[in-house]
Amino acid sequence: MPFIPHTHADKESMLETLGIASIADLFDEIPDRIKCDSLPDIPDGISEMAMLHHMAHRAQEDASGVCFLGAGCYDHYIPAAVWDIASRGEFLTAYTPYQAEASQGTLQLVYEFQTMLASLTAMDVANASVYDGASALAEAILMAVRVNRKSKSRRVLVPASLHPSYLATVRSIVTHQGIELELMTSHEGLTAVSDVDLENAVAVVVQHPNFLGLLEDVDVLTNRAHDVDALVIGVVNPMSLALLKPPGDWGDTGADIVCGDGQPLGIPMASGGPSFGFLCTRMIHVRQLPGRIAGRTQDKDGNHGFVLTLQAREQHIRRAKATSNICTNQGLLVTAATIYMTLLGPQGLHEIASSCVHNTHRLVDRLTELPNVSMRFATPYFHECVLDFGESTEALQQRMLDNGILPGYPLTGLIDKGDQAMLVCATEVRTEQDIDRYYQELTNG
Repeated sequence: MPFIPHTHADKESMLETLGIASIADLFDEIPDRIKCDSLPDIPDGISEMAMLHHMAHRAQEDASGVCFLGAGCYDHYIPAAVWDIASRGEFLTAYTPYQAEASQGTLQLVYEFQTMLASLTAMDVANASVYDGASALAEAILMAVRVNRKSKSRRVLVPASLHPSYLATVRSIVTHQGIELELMTSHEGLTAVSDVDLENAVAVVVQHPNFLGLLEDVDVLTNRAHDVDALVIGVVNPMSLALLKPPGDWGDTGADIVCGDGQPLGIPMASGGPSFGFLCTRMIHVRQLPGRIAGRTQDKDGNHGFVLTLQAREQHIRRAKATSNICTNQGLLVTAATIYMTLLGPQGLHEIASSCVHNTHRLVDRLTELPNVSMRFATPYFHECVLDFGESTEALQQRMLDNGILPGYPLTGLIDKGDQAMLVCATEVRTEQDIDRYYQELTNG
């Protein structure tokens, strides 16, 4: 939107009205000892033309060719209508809808988003979004500790196959609040269910599919956790829920809290962000759900309307007493995701997820025809798979990039002999020609 700067006369008039001599006087309560006179590491401004040239060059550097990368951020096709609608001024500049009488369109969209996410996950309620998938998991863990008050423990079990970025984020947020994170052992890329010590655990985190693309034994994990009164936190890829059993149906009674990243739902990869996180739960726990919640009601004349509900605006500024101190609602991205899900519907999501599974299995079958390429784990996977390439992937990856192919996510330091392995993914946009090209480039190397 346009930037309209104040003129010098405008600023002088405002200062005169306030009865102060300069803008600096507005900050006179800040002690001089913590002020800095300059910012030596911040370069001088450049012209708009120079900036556009610079950013065009940077954009060219981001071009990576045919993408077989996944690992939490996926190259899905986004219908043109999604961002054409989401970029309309009504959505692009909409403020947080605290005033319901002026925000019915935004509130209805948020309500529809929550309804869709609750339906996908088979949970009772979803919030209006949080910052991203990693912080959503941190919020879910904090929420689980608040909910499970009968547990005297603050021990939370997390899988070794959890997304490493999620684990790092969770550690940064929750360990400073007295919560003990304990990694569960894994075997062949999956949580070793029989070796998990669940005693005194307040919550158990289950990622399905896990970071390595493999399908965990969610029913057994969920039931075992509930047998010792531990809550189950499901971490899911929303696209997978068009095919896989939703977390609300795991085990005998389902997961208690569900979270994940919404990037697959109409959000571009955009060099890694931004995205949005989602958080769902059972109705019994709704008061502990952080972030905004939109509800539908009726006025005295029976007309339907939408409002923010169950939480006062003040909860977002109550410091230690708030349900969250990271209540960022990624409203624009949620708008795009809602439009995306509306356009595709259940059948469309099912077809895309099925196509992703087919393409990835086709890619794996094709590449493993080569004598030096093999699957690391001989267990079912969704639409990502760990492949061993029989050589260091560092040089291999650079060679593929030089030839216009982003071959996958290198696993150096993440699994045993990870320097020879990559996590590969082929979404619905990858064609038979793309897969053949990947094969040919490997063969030529």
